[in-house]
Amino acid sequence: MNPLIPTCTDLASDEVTDAFDDMVNPPGLTNHWATAQVDHDVLAVRSLNVPPVSQGDSISGQLYLGGRLARSYGQPVHTRWRPDRVERRTTIDGWELRTETVCPTGEPGVLVRLTITNTRGERRLRLGAWLTSTVTRSPQAWRAAEPPQAENTLTRDAARVTGTDETAWSVQELRPPEDATVLDGTARVVEAEVWVGAGESCTWTYLHAIAATSEEASAAADRLAAAAETAVATSEEAWNRSLAALFDPDSPEFSGSLPVLDTSDADLRRLYWWGAVGVLWFRRDNPASVLGRTYDTLMPRYWQTTTFIWDYSLSSHVHAQLDPAVMRRQIAHWVGLDIEQHFGTEWLTGGPVGYWYSVNHYAMTRLVRDYIAFTGDWAFLAEELTTPDGGTRPLREHLRSWARHWHTLRSGSGLADYGEIDNLLECVSSYVHEVASLNAANVWCLRTAARFAELDGDTGEAAGLRAEADELVALVRDLYIPGAGHFHARQPDGTLVPTKHCYDFATVGTTIAQDLPEQVRGEMVRFFDTELRTPSWMRALSAHDPDAGYSLRADHQWNGAYPAWPPDSARAAIALGHPEAVADWLPGLARTANQGPPGQAHFVEEAAEPVHGGARKTPPQFPYLIDWSCSSAGSFVELVIGGIFGVEVDVDGAVTADGWVARLDPDAALRGLQVAGRRYDIAGGQVTARTDDRKDGQ
Repeated sequence: MNPLIPTCTDLASDEVTDAFDDMVNPPGLTNHWATAQVDHDVLAVRSLNVPPVSQGDSISGQLYLGGRLARSYGQPVHTRWRPDRVERRTTIDGWELRTETVCPTGEPGVLVRLTITNTRGERRLRLGAWLTSTVTRSPQAWRAAEPPQAENTLTRDAARVTGTDETAWSVQELRPPEDATVLDGTARVVEAEVWVGAGESCTWTYLHAIAATSEEASAAADRLAAAAETAVATSEEAWNRSLAALFDPDSPEFSGSLPVLDTSDADLRRLYWWGAVGVLWFRRDNPASVLGRTYDTLMPRYWQTTTFIWDYSLSSHVHAQLDPAVMRRQIAHWVGLDIEQHFGTEWLTGGPVGYWYSVNHYAMTRLVRDYIAFTGDWAFLAEELTTPDGGTRPLREHLRSWARHWHTLRSGSGLADYGEIDNLLECVSSYVHEVASLNAANVWCLRTAARFAELDGDTGEAAGLRAEADELVALVRDLYIPGAGHFHARQPDGTLVPTKHCYDFATVGTTIAQDLPEQVRGEMVRFFDTELRTPSWMRALSAHDPDAGYSLRADHQWNGAYPAWPPDSARAAIALGHPEAVADWLPGLARTANQGPPGQAHFVEEAAEPVHGGARKTPPQFPYLIDWSCSSAGSFVELVIGGIFGVEVDVDGAVTADGWVARLDPDAALRGLQVAGRRYDIAGGQVTARTDDRKDGQ
């Protein structure tokens, strides 16, 4: 029997060994309100944030054992992530220590349950926690990568420590067993002692709550303490309900649902679930949000409260199917801001964040196209939306203006100049100005706008847009290097710089594959296969590229790749006519789904030792600066539905399938694909509209 709906147990990561200063990015936690990250010992937690209240990136709860910092013993910590909790274990001086860490449901904090077993004779256990607090409530929007933090005053009452900067409060407590004795000391290290018999165990609790007032923080800490024994089980129940809701069209938890994947191919199933859960992970139901429910982009360390337009669009299929009501609101909000001036918005104020990303117009077109296709909400196209300059017009006109925005960037060559390094990939200095990727995307945007115009009955406009697209294709092809499989980037002085970046491969391949000669398509896939693809991941930039020495930020460089680049590159290889390259690659990609939701980047095998055969998540410290997880995980869902099953949903609601999934599993099926109020099953290359209300898996 093939499992259809994942549980927390199904999604548990492999155990990751974390020795001092290893290349490890510790797992994150969330309850869709609070977020946190475990640290490099068995007890400590960092980055506890409940916007607008923040601890920044401070670490608290570092373990002391026998009066000594536990980390100093040099024993590795073995860590396993699950959606509902993080499990850690280590052994020090004959003490076996195991923790379960959760963000308890509905609470502004984190709780750790520590079980200690004595593997020697009866003896005294002296255990403590090093505590700190940097809590604050900033009156400003969170527009920096790191959440705010401030110097605090700490006070101690028995085993409870309060920290404050007078704008916000944190309450932490180390709760020992009932027969333990709390030792005198400062607020910095709270310790207690207890006798433990040979082979016996005892349980301790560390909790940490933050809030805007002392009363709220204390009350939250009291609730955490009262529910400590049931918090782990309650968290598992809540997460299992949410995981089931992902695929349940009748669940009120989301405004839509994803289709159920029924397959005996464990790799395919793992990647599909990885993509779906990787978007669920970023759902934020914070009452402080002026936008209502949102989906963050990174967590748990960087850019909290921020949604990047680019990253959101990379999971466009998931948002359009799973939570279209939120997607509609998010699109309308972005239209009301200047997408030529920022890369996203933050939800504490709804205001813009950052500088212009050159992908924005393509990203917005993709979002509107997928939203309309999956929902059939053509009324949205007629909705009058106002831009910051005061112009009010229907969304369909905004869509056409985005398709033609490249005219404002057009250089003498006829292609659009997409600016400097910060407007594009940020850590590839040669990938600037006239790049093939976004100019090919302009072709796709023009044709998308033409399809909408055609269905509106404006055949003249549709013909003009298509003619413009056809002319632009020829100019994009001029950037191609014959025989090489990759493209030039043209500089303002006309210089052609060869660029071996996967973003050209993935974007050109997914937007204009059918406009390329068969020989070019084959050369592109050969380049991808020999210079970018690795056994379990890929490099974003070929190690043969002269710019490979420029940076070590693994999301876009030679030593790794951003999580959307493998699935988007796989879709490109399929569109270019070579699904066999993807079929051979899937087992390796599935091995990388062994450390929780996809990271902002994973290393290629040459850069860091894989974790049980899976490409290792890149760590957060300089020079890597990579967060533990990233919302563009949803691109793996599109790979499965659109690339492998070959499902195409037109903006008029027509559903077709022309995939090659039978190569992996001839009996594989997608059940309950929702399009414009109808549900479809896809199996054996056939699309069948449902006529009953049968539940999947029943």
